[in-house]
Amino acid sequence: MTGRLVHTGQVVIDLVMTVPALPPPGGDVMASSTNLLPGGGFNVMSAAARSGADVLYAGSHGTGAFGDLAREALSREGIAVAHAPTPGLDTGVVVTLVDATGERTFATGTGAEGRLRAELLDQVVPKYDDVVYVTGYSLLHETNRTALLEWLPRRPGSRILFDPGPLVAEIDPGGLYEVLSTVDILSCNAREADVLGELPPVAVVRDGAKGCRVHEDGRTTDVPGFSVDAVDTNGAGDTHCGVLAAELLRGSTLLDAARRANAAAALSVTRRGPATAPDRAAIDRLLTRDGP
Repeated sequence: MTGRLVHTGQVVIDLVMTVPALPPPGGDVMASSTNLLPGGGFNVMSAAARSGADVLYAGSHGTGAFGDLAREALSREGIAVAHAPTPGLDTGVVVTLVDATGERTFATGTGAEGRLRAELLDQVVPKYDDVVYVTGYSLLHETNRTALLEWLPRRPGSRILFDPGPLVAEIDPGGLYEVLSTVDILSCNAREADVLGELPPVAVVRDGAKGCRVHEDGRTTDVPGFSVDAVDTNGAGDTHCGVLAAELLRGSTLLDAARRANAAAALSVTRRGPATAPDRAAIDRLLTRDGP
């Protein structure tokens, strides 16, 4: 493995609170647990790093306490950071309320990660054997979108992996089309694929426990999933995308990379939390259990 995963998305801090039910307007509710966890793009990057990839975070991060938490988490996973903290801004926070049914309700406060300037991206020069990861969330922030649309067309040689994300329908169609014109590999779930309609020539479409479909060279191949006892599906798609990138960096075929990504996603849902990607050895054990 010689190339890197260059991640251009956003790392945020998730404030996760478990509550019996959502409070009424003007009301209050007591949480049974409260956790501050790194989230957003961290989930993809940690998944790739745990599969042995060299990872560079090319996004922005803040100078305050939440920025410190984000950088500490990245450092623990061995992920390099391309830029110094953004002066005067902290990293953003996503407040996540998890009710008794497991339903999640989010409120997002954007910070430095939503203000990636073009001059910062210009300092990042991917190599021909790198995989550049782009998320649809970046296209929802005007500053990030402008920077990426200027930077991506000037990055010939590197493979661009695009995950449009669950808010794909809210992305400006013009910006989405521009990004798709630069993409080498699309990775999305089945609902997002339906929203996009026509897919690029190379695409991996995730379909939960069923596994995924790989579209390549005019052929569609079903890559089956793995039978596990799921306890928390949060972050499974991020795990899939990160491990897919790591395997492509190893030189695996797209089909082989998709199979390992399916195994990693299956293992991730057996653990609670968003950043639950397994390491490479755990993936190997599941593949051995289920055969070729």
